[in-house]
Amino acid sequence: MLLFFALGLLVHFVFFTSIFDIYFTSPLVHGMTPQFTPLPPPAKRLVLFVADGLRADALYELDEDGNSRAPFIRNVIMHEGSWGVSHTRVPTESRPGHVALIAGFYEDVSAVAKGWKENPVEFDSLFNESKYTWSWGSPDILPMFAKGASGDHVYTYSYDAQKEDFGAHDATKLDTWVFDKVKDFFDAARNNQSLFSKVNEEKVVFFLHLLGIDTNGHAHRPSSREYKDNIKNVDDGVKEIVSIFKHFYGDDGKTAYIFTSDHGMTDWGSHGAGHPSETLTPLVTWGAGIKVPQKVSTQQFDDEFLKEWRLENWKRRDVDQGTLPVDYLNNTGLFKAESMLTNAVQILEQFKVKMTQKKEVTLPFLFTPFKLLSDSQQLDILRKARSYIKQEKFDEVVSLCEELIDLALKGLSYYHTYDRFFLGISVAVGFVGWMSYASLLILKSHSNLTRSARKEVKKPHRLLPCSFVAIGVLVACFLLIQACPWTYYVYCLLPVPIWYAVLREYQVIQDLVASLLTFPLSHFVACLLVFILGIEVLVFSFFYRYMLTAGLIVFAGWPFLTQLWARAKITCLSWAFFSLLLAVFPLMPVVGRKPDISLVMGAGLLVLLLSLAIVTTLTKRKPPVAKEELLVLLLQMLSTMFSMYVVYNTHHSLLKKEGLPLMNQIVSWATLASSLVVPFLSSTALFQRLSSILLSLMPTYLLLSTGYEALFPLVLSCLMFVWIHMEQETLQQPGVSCKQKLGSIQFTCNTDIAQLRLLNLDDIRRAFFLVFFLVTAFFGTGNIASINSFDLASVYCFLTVFSPFMMGALMMWKILIPFVLVMCAFEAVQITTQLSSKGLFLVVLVISDIMALHFFFLVKDSGSWLDIGTSISHYVIVMCITIFLVFLNGLAQLLTTKKLQLYGKSKRHLL
Repeated sequence: MLLFFALGLLVHFVFFTSIFDIYFTSPLVHGMTPQFTPLPPPAKRLVLFVADGLRADALYELDEDGNSRAPFIRNVIMHEGSWGVSHTRVPTESRPGHVALIAGFYEDVSAVAKGWKENPVEFDSLFNESKYTWSWGSPDILPMFAKGASGDHVYTYSYDAQKEDFGAHDATKLDTWVFDKVKDFFDAARNNQSLFSKVNEEKVVFFLHLLGIDTNGHAHRPSSREYKDNIKNVDDGVKEIVSIFKHFYGDDGKTAYIFTSDHGMTDWGSHGAGHPSETLTPLVTWGAGIKVPQKVSTQQFDDEFLKEWRLENWKRRDVDQGTLPVDYLNNTGLFKAESMLTNAVQILEQFKVKMTQKKEVTLPFLFTPFKLLSDSQQLDILRKARSYIKQEKFDEVVSLCEELIDLALKGLSYYHTYDRFFLGISVAVGFVGWMSYASLLILKSHSNLTRSARKEVKKPHRLLPCSFVAIGVLVACFLLIQACPWTYYVYCLLPVPIWYAVLREYQVIQDLVASLLTFPLSHFVACLLVFILGIEVLVFSFFYRYMLTAGLIVFAGWPFLTQLWARAKITCLSWAFFSLLLAVFPLMPVVGRKPDISLVMGAGLLVLLLSLAIVTTLTKRKPPVAKEELLVLLLQMLSTMFSMYVVYNTHHSLLKKEGLPLMNQIVSWATLASSLVVPFLSSTALFQRLSSILLSLMPTYLLLSTGYEALFPLVLSCLMFVWIHMEQETLQQPGVSCKQKLGSIQFTCNTDIAQLRLLNLDDIRRAFFLVFFLVTAFFGTGNIASINSFDLASVYCFLTVFSPFMMGALMMWKILIPFVLVMCAFEAVQITTQLSSKGLFLVVLVISDIMALHFFFLVKDSGSWLDIGTSISHYVIVMCITIFLVFLNGLAQLLTTKKLQLYGKSKRHLL
């Protein structure tokens, strides 16, 4: 069985990583011939301002007094340049946003699997093609463009990463630092002949990355005074920098300015998903080669922003982030036509390289070319474009090039996803085979369904292994001829041994069919429909959180339809009450949108009251509990009180812009560390150990909470305690006290294997309950499949300096705490019902795999990027649950069975 679990982990790891080969491969193409516009550019230099995290509405709207927060930028819109809204794509994060702005393409999705900090793949950028680039700003953004540049012509100047502190007194200092360094740079250029000559070259770029607005948005929300004042500070700084450029270059009219943002921000101070507040960013351009303001009487847009911003009389030009905005250019028709033609030829070259690459590794009779853009069509379009240029039909050239670009991009997508269907079918076949094998193993080893029918085990015919060996050899030869990557061999060959293992159990399959023929049809259909309905509820809960509420309401009514109601009324009523109480959480807003420290304080008080109730219960017991048990409880109560104080004090300290107090930070980390040790000091009696685990983890959860979610583990744990009683009642004989039985159970007692019973239909319900509670623990307080559900304020008791990996680890632990509580309760259910953990785990595995197969087929590669990203994240989440279920089960066993002795006594491990 141990070998089976090891193989299961390996198989699921392969299924999990397959999604990155199928959907997260790099779309970038290398090996094209560079294409350049034959006409000279209107500008010698570009100044790029990127205000990180700036929303379009925050810049363009007027304040309560009817004044602009950015008077200089608004003056540019009305008198000097062009403006509009830039539409970003998800994930609305800093790295992909800057890649779109500076490299001209949407972030290589393979970067998801390789991290955002450095260049996961090679790509060209504006900085690399420049003569010189000078950049100032965040150490998280600037290095990735310098690292990918050829030569040493990209210069970066960054402040220390420790300055990116969300609890800092004044985050606008990050932007002031940039502006001051730019001023110092030009002062130095006047006195340095070498530098002076460089900055006067053509094709020079100056990049100012301004992080203050994003930092203040995370720390104080976009509606805060700090966020809005930072916009005014940036506007003043841009005005001063523009003045410096005009003075330094003698106002030669050869400087182009762009002011924009990489992404926006939600009202609750996060970004990453596809909400309009995250995807709508400002774009203001002026200077050399840019159109001047154009007065209009009417404009057609699907929103009401123009009226809200009082800019309805100035032409608005919206663009997609990373797309050439031809409508912004103030140049001759010939220049626009040549620019578009060059852009089209560049993309067409990528299409040709991609097609050649795919053609070389595909058998001729299997290769299907992209029919919408044949070689003759390419030549025809290019010939027409050149003819129109000679005839000075420049508008027709632009339209024709846009058509060619659209076809070439579709062709690139076609060849990029050429093997997607083939790989998807291979993985799906392996998936179905694995679930079939796991189901057969359940029936064979943990069920009496087929035992009465089985007489002797027959060895499979020799033809069976030979056939599968032949199939494997044929598949390998086919992949070898096409020079496929080694991962293709894994995905295509893995189903072969899996299905061989399935067909080797043909005796079990025969027994199953024979047993099903004797099973009442109506009963079988009813069970199957209930199972399918339950799976679909779990699947839909990933899209609609209220489905969890519907499921919990059904759970609340379950005992009243059975004999449990007649046998244990108080337990049934408690089950219904806590099920309905837990059902409220999925109806609440996503965590972080409306922080409320008073709810965290209330949750802390409830934890203290629960601790007092436990102390009272234990002191009344006979014989009385050991003093060290009460000491552990006292330690947990003190930890809860310290956590409440730290949350309250940190919140007010950050409001006063005094930063995170060092003592609070020390207490927070000490609380986190102790929460992993204290449970081992308590008794291994079922009630005491589960209570100790809850009371040890709750202080950490309070420190990581910002609102109502602090109450979630309490309600969930109460329901888990009642669940243990309910499951005990389902097996209880009349006249025997369930309470006495539970009170005498020890987690450390060795379960006699002979006492373990075989699985029955009721155990499938128990396994389904576990999966449902795990999904509820995952989505109960938010849709964490969406990046913007993470609120950075959750970790402010531990650190405020930006550290994505540390912050991510803390948030992950916050997510895992409800998981741990559920798994510990399930460990108790297995013990109290004398259930084989291996058999029940297999049932849970099959349920999770059925869900994963659902999401595998629901993965999208068309539509909005939000839909595509969400569909992929759902599959990844389910696969992670399946893989980490083994880890969580081991962690639960560790937390419930291990015991450490106080007062210097010898360490004792009871198993």
